[in-house]
Formats: sequence, structure tokens, C-alpha cells
Amino acid sequence: MPEEASPILSVENLKTVFLTRRGEIHAVNDVGFHLDPGELLGVVGESGSGKSVTMMSLIGLLPTPPAEIRGGTVRFDGRDILGASPAELRAIRGARIGFVFQDPMTSLNPVFTVGHQLTEPLRRHMGMTKRRARDRAVELMELVHIPDAGRRLDDYPHQFSGGMRQRVMIAMALACDPQILIADEPTTALDVTIQAQILELVKELRRKLGMAIIWITHDLGVIAGIADRVIVMYGGRIVEQAPVKELFRDPRHPYTKALLKTIPNIRGDRATRLRVIQGQPPILDAAPSACAFRDRCAHRFHRCDVENPPRVSVGPSRDAACWWDMDAAAPRTAMEPVHA
Repeated sequence: MPEEASPILSVENLKTVFLTRRGEIHAVNDVGFHLDPGELLGVVGESGSGKSVTMMSLIGLLPTPPAEIRGGTVRFDGRDILGASPAELRAIRGARIGFVFQDPMTSLNPVFTVGHQLTEPLRRHMGMTKRRARDRAVELMELVHIPDAGRRLDDYPHQFSGGMRQRVMIAMALACDPQILIADEPTTALDVTIQAQILELVKELRRKLGMAIIWITHDLGVIAGIADRVIVMYGGRIVEQAPVKELFRDPRHPYTKALLKTIPNIRGDRATRLRVIQGQPPILDAAPSACAFRDRCAHRFHRCDVENPPRVSVGPSRDAACWWDMDAAAPRTAMEPVHA
């Protein structure tokens, strides 16, 4: 049998804190995961769960201070980049890892044309001439289906609709043919029709370019249609990881199960009642010493209050961090921690 390809990205024990006037906020706590070549990995969880901070920590996008990375390793293409210099990280971000932010209007510079913003990374990282960079920028805009691309290069961001601005952001992220594209809730601010168009575009680009993608979202419905594998985050930790179909069919963590129940559902001509997860996410003013979800969990018992559960195997290619065994409907009797 052929050997499995090594992960293009491997993260272990990542810790990130924010230094504030009120003390430290432990935003990312021992996070570990991997990304395989060509894979689309979904990252889901409520606001404040640590999704975006984790991904921004990987490639040095957080301001330091107030952010501070306290530990871990981030191996990209076999090399630990967590200790890379700012110049090295800028080169990686511009050429090998693309990042698409949630709000294109605040990510695009309003005083420069779209063409200027597309050609700048091509000239800086790819060494292209002004003419070649402009030709490539037209190709990129056509790749993301922006009509009349040659003329629109000279337009400013405010002259584009929200959906078209997001397409421009995707084109910028793809400019240098990255091996990984990280998309941070890129469809949240768009209406449902435009959101569907962007999702179809991403699936098409993935087929054409073969890059690996990390898609960050709070919307499980989006993940269901595009991801191969999903990691669920809560309280700055990964609480469950599984192939997407298995996660939806049989969630193994109480938080994942509660999240799935919040998805609006219409059956026939009747809509089911919209559910919410009672309570509030934790305030991460200290490193977790107990289960962060315990105050909102129906399966809470004494061990949840005194020990932080490790991630353990709950089936082939899947794991969960919970003292409660969902299959046995009882506390776990044996736990063997897994590694990312």
C-alpha cells in the first residue's frame, strides 16, 4: 500500500494569552491538530471559543503585545515556524499561506485600487514586473469570477459589492499560489445567496488548485457542505475532532451535540423550535483546571469540576475531550490521551 502523505501543517500544545489591565486571558490552551495536503478542515465553535486566535497565532498575525504565545510547536511543511522571525513570517504569509478575513471592507485599503492591492504581493513575493503582475491580477480576478476583470482592476474597494469584495480578498490570498488557505468566517457578513456563491467558488478553486483549506466558522451548516474533517473548539481548546459525516451523525461531546441542535431545521411545512445552549461561554482568566463546559452540560458530575479532560480516542480518526462516555451513558472508565 502507498504511504500516507505527511501533514502539511502540524500543531502541538499551542498556548496563547492576552495581557490586559485586568490580568491574563488564556485564549488558546494546549491546542493540537494537523492538516493534510488538499484537505478542507472546518473549525467551529461559538464566538470567543479560540478559533480565530488559534489560526492567527500560527502565522504571527496577532499584535504582540497584548498577545503572547506561551508554548507549542507549529510545523509547516516540516519546519517549526513558531519561532520564525517577523520577516520570515511575512514571506510565509504572503507566498505560502493565504488568509481571508471576515470583513473585506476593513481588510482592503480604501485609498488604493484593487489592482494595486493585487499586484503588490505579486511584485514583492514573486518578483514580477509591473506589467506581468497586472496580467496575473486580471487572471486571478477572472479565476474568482469577477466580470470585466481588466477594467475593474482600476476600481476602488467601495465600488464593489460585498460579495465581489470578498472575491477580491480570495484572489489576493491566492495570488502567490499558497499551499494553505485560511478563511476566517469569510461569508458571515454576506446574505444567503452571495454566501452560497462564495462557497461554490471555494469548492471550485479547491478542485482546480488542490490546496489545503482551513475554514473557520460558527455555522455548522456551512461546514456540512464543504469540509472533510471538523474540529470543534470551546474555551480555547479542541473538544472534538472527527470526519464531517461522522460528527453530524454521531457527536461524541456534549457541546457538539448541543451545537448541532441549534441548527434551524424545517421539516415539510413545519419548522422545529429553535434551540439555544443555556448559559454563557467561560471567562478565560486562568488556564483551565476543570472542564470549561461543565456549567452548561447536562452530563456534569464531580470529576468535571476538578479535572480538565484530555482528548481521547472515541473511534477511528476521531477524538473528544470529555469525562462522560456518550455511548455508555456513563463516566469513562479508561482514557488514553491522543496526540494531534
